[in-house]
Amino acid sequence: MGALKDRLNDDLHTAMKARDELTTATLRMALAAVRNAEVAGTEARDLSDDEVLAVLGKESKKRREAATAFSDAGRTEQASRERSEGEIIEQYLPKQLTDEEIAELVAGALAAGGFSGRAQMGPAMKAAQAAVAGRAEGGRVAAEVRRQLGV
Repeated sequence: MGALKDRLNDDLHTAMKARDELTTATLRMALAAVRNAEVAGTEARDLSDDEVLAVLGKESKKRREAATAFSDAGRTEQASRERSEGEIIEQYLPKQLTDEEIAELVAGALAAGGFSGRAQMGPAMKAAQAAVAGRAEGGRVAAEVRRQLGV
């Protein structure tokens, strides 16, 4: 078992003992998503910490999107809960890059690969995502790549 999954389990037990219902429910949901990812595919396997981070990133994004949808529908109580769950999950994710840091990393990746123009958007995105290494959402990275390529 990976260190991050162990940390999630330990924090779940601590939250259960403290009777922290929000944290308990959120960590149970996160661990269920990790377990689902472990059994997806042809055979069950333990996920590496990087794979667990990817699952947690997806769960965090789901919470942000749900909070936005609930806010737009005028359901502030549910939106607040989704935001709170997202904040709990984000404690386990690496610090997100600022827009300036993303611009700098994307510029370096584009220069190293010699990418220019709309036709090279796909390879440029692949290089930029590798440079960012999961420390920023794909949409933010894609927007910066488009801006720098002039697309």
